[in-house]
Amino acid sequence: MAALNKVMIIGNLGRDPEVRQAGDSPVADFSVAVTEKFRGRDGQQQERTEWVNVVCWRRLAEIARDYLRKGSPVYVEGKLQTRKWQDRDGKDRYTTEVVADNFQMLGGRRDDSSQGGYERRNSDDRGGYGNGGRSSYSAPAPQPPMGAGADDDLPF
Repeated sequence: MAALNKVMIIGNLGRDPEVRQAGDSPVADFSVAVTEKFRGRDGQQQERTEWVNVVCWRRLAEIARDYLRKGSPVYVEGKLQTRKWQDRDGKDRYTTEVVADNFQMLGGRRDDSSQGGYERRNSDDRGGYGNGGRSSYSAPAPQPPMGAGADDDLPF
């Protein structure tokens, strides 16, 4: 039986990414507010905000530190991961977070030098940056002009 662990969220950053070192790899964490709007039973417009914790590793962590800012819209793709840790009293605690494979900054340029519209991808589950620092967007393939040999590829 196949399995799939994939999360896609769009929301606004709740805080600037915090970057720290985990061994020799940088790791960034931040929260994203995902707001759902709906009509309640009384017919009134209502909102519910879900706060999602996100973790980025290696080069993606550095990009998050350099470009993401509190309040900016972002699309994040990754997987859910729950980790166990102990608090000061020695009690077991659990945290569920999204380990980002990639993210895309939404919106246009901002005055604080944030950039929008570039997608960053990782190549492995721990956040290895897979494309050598290049953004992974691509332009659509050019289409041949109408009537310029278009019938040559038809099978009949």
